[in-house]
Amino acid sequence: MTPTDDSDSSGRPLLFSPIRLRELELKNRIVIPPMCQYSAQEGVITDWHLVNLGRYAMGGAGLIFVEATAVEERGRISHGDTGLWRDDQAVALKRVTDFLKANGAMPGVQLAHAGSKGSVCFPWLGGGALDERDAANGSPPWQTVSSTAAPYNGTGPMPRALSTAEVKDFVAAWGSAARRAREAGFEALEIHAGHGYMVHQFLSSVANQRRDEYGGDFAARTLVLREIVEAVRAEWPAGRPIFVRLSIVDDADPDWRFEDSIRLIAALQQRGADVIDCSSGGIGRYMNATRGRNVVGYHVGLAEQVRTASGMTCMAGGLITKAQQAEDILQAGQADLVGVAREALTDTNWALHAAAELGFDTAHGQWPAQQGFWLERRAQTARSMSAGKTPG
Repeated sequence: MTPTDDSDSSGRPLLFSPIRLRELELKNRIVIPPMCQYSAQEGVITDWHLVNLGRYAMGGAGLIFVEATAVEERGRISHGDTGLWRDDQAVALKRVTDFLKANGAMPGVQLAHAGSKGSVCFPWLGGGALDERDAANGSPPWQTVSSTAAPYNGTGPMPRALSTAEVKDFVAAWGSAARRAREAGFEALEIHAGHGYMVHQFLSSVANQRRDEYGGDFAARTLVLREIVEAVRAEWPAGRPIFVRLSIVDDADPDWRFEDSIRLIAALQQRGADVIDCSSGGIGRYMNATRGRNVVGYHVGLAEQVRTASGMTCMAGGLITKAQQAEDILQAGQADLVGVAREALTDTNWALHAAAELGFDTAHGQWPAQQGFWLERRAQTARSMSAGKTPG
């Protein structure tokens, strides 16, 4: 794809031009990616989630993803994960989707399964495997599952390999979760297939040592994801987009190359996937989620390569912190959407501040009326004072 013009036809920065994904229109290209809060109770969201996610809608983001949400109970990372394996979990999430829409943002959800990376304590408590001490405190460990009976970090708890029949049930769980996501009012859905979690544990030849139809060559190892996309699309409205988060490259997996990701992406697109959320890493002894994370925009180059090679709509992330940086990424044709995660934790109004910095909103018109009125009035007072006038 060729680089885009400096703005859309309305004169807006590209960051604030709408984008259409199937029948879903986003008001801008700013996405709040999934960020685990580990604050759910038995998979059900709490007020924390409503307030945390609601701030990003009030702050002007176009698309806001609820954190990694388990498709089955044993697919959680921790006891605090959100879930969509029961109907009551969907009912609770409806409160969030209603609020986000009412405040101008589109709600998305990332469906996920931790596989062998599950049954751990909260990261601020060390993130280690749950044990008897945790059980005594009401957080017992559980038996994790994976493509293969091998611990994810070489020394962790031993997962149980799913039987072929159980893999079929595993795929079906994604379809059921997609149905609940639809009923909860989500407008976009992401399948987490990277970072060393369960789906990635099937894709990787390092993690997947199966000898049935789901293990062996490229076609066999990617079968589970192809079936998941089909199961999700069967339950997901035709007018709503499906994102897939992929680890495009992984230095710990010599058998997975960039070209393999492009082959897989083509197959996923044929089955109804619309957007690739480009990431990296995850498989190997330490299963780091990403590579090169000390470089600004460390996944932007991957998104650009995927976009060029596949023609797919792509989202880029990885230390995107500045408004002009995000605009430049879009102007150069490196991505179609930008994910602003950790920086949004620091500044929940990042999108609104970006609009002002790029000259799109110089009078607080993009702010919620309850806030914008007062902020513009304060700005007028400041301008009067700067001009030496007495505020009226």
